[in-house]
Amino acid sequence: MDNISTVQALYAAFGRGDIPAILTHLHDQVSWEQLADYSAQNAGVPWLAARNGPAEVTGFFEIVGKFKFYEFQVLSILAGGNKVAAEIRIDIEVPGGARIRDEEMHLWTFDEQGKVTRFRHFLDTHKHMKAVGVA
Repeated sequence: MDNISTVQALYAAFGRGDIPAILTHLHDQVSWEQLADYSAQNAGVPWLAARNGPAEVTGFFEIVGKFKFYEFQVLSILAGGNKVAAEIRIDIEVPGGARIRDEEMHLWTFDEQGKVTRFRHFLDTHKHMKAVGVA
């Protein structure tokens, strides 16, 4: 399976709520939302917390599983080298009732065996910080 097909399979599994299928595509040392200075992490946005390894990434999906999704649409997928970028449109309600509508990019990085070694969101951090009451 090529990296684009893997990302498509990951989003299909997400749509089904099949988190175990997603976790099988992650490297044992996957770096999830690891940035040196990320304002949303510093402010405590729980779903944008830094995580390492599939066991910690499960925590991301536990939080996201509490969201109410009005829309999650993959608009386009682009690939180059060992990276795949996906343009996503979301419309969600997070715990506490705040609603976020946004377009974001997801950047997936793969190793030679086709496992995800790194994932991060590029999004409007202010909207997410506002949703948890810290902006």
